[in-house]
Amino acid sequence: MGRVTERRKVLRIRDGAVSSRPDTLVAEEPLEIRLNGKPLAITMRTPGDDFALAAGFLVSEGVLGGQRDLRNIVYCAGAKADGSNTYNVVDVQTAPDVVIPEITLERNVYTTSSCGLCGKASLDAVRTTARWPIADTPPVRVTPELLASLPDRLRAAQRVFDRTGGLHAAALFSEDGELLDVREDVGRHNAVDKLVGRALQNGDLPLSRTILLVSGRASFELAQKAVMAGIPVLAAVSAPSSLAVDLAAETGLTLVGFLRGSSMNVYAGEDRIALRAAAAQG
Repeated sequence: MGRVTERRKVLRIRDGAVSSRPDTLVAEEPLEIRLNGKPLAITMRTPGDDFALAAGFLVSEGVLGGQRDLRNIVYCAGAKADGSNTYNVVDVQTAPDVVIPEITLERNVYTTSSCGLCGKASLDAVRTTARWPIADTPPVRVTPELLASLPDRLRAAQRVFDRTGGLHAAALFSEDGELLDVREDVGRHNAVDKLVGRALQNGDLPLSRTILLVSGRASFELAQKAVMAGIPVLAAVSAPSSLAVDLAAETGLTLVGFLRGSSMNVYAGEDRIALRAAAAQG
């Protein structure tokens, strides 16, 4: 839709020299997600892949579990007073037999581009509502060398970041390191929702033999989204939160943080990391 970036005039100061020039910024607009016609959530996002974002959000909320659960997603016309379509409101229509969790409609979530959930109740809810328990999936083994190669490949695939420098990214890799998909957004959780939503639309859930890489920190919410999509390995270039580590430990998620160059910290699920014997003993 041509709204991923916008141009703004800026005053540029470099080594004492002052000039005026246009700058390219990442776009940020609200997206209202409605579920079967009822308002559910508002998130600040970068326009684009809105249907996938909404579908992925509903996977993490425990509403959608597969392609057959989704009947349709449409932009809502008449969002403005003059009846025009802003393309900032989507309605997700579920199949008739999908049971909608009561808590979902009661929460009426407002999320920002950096939000996260917190608390023991949220951790318990994820563990009990996950459709594909990670601990029960076939074993996935990845080497530190493979993990170390992923951030550069993610960065090379960030097309909009090159123009703006203001986007988070999330990438999905196979257990052999093949890049399956990459999405960018002003919100790290939105980028993950777009990945998961696209997988749901393609009938690829659960993502039980994949690696999720995120460009920033690993919050509880990102760990939640990985678990709800059946992803066994979550890696981040920055730090995880304590609650993300707790969730990973309880659900069997492999959580890797500070993935930079050949260095990384494994906070949970180290059994999926294929270490050489000598390195493991050290």
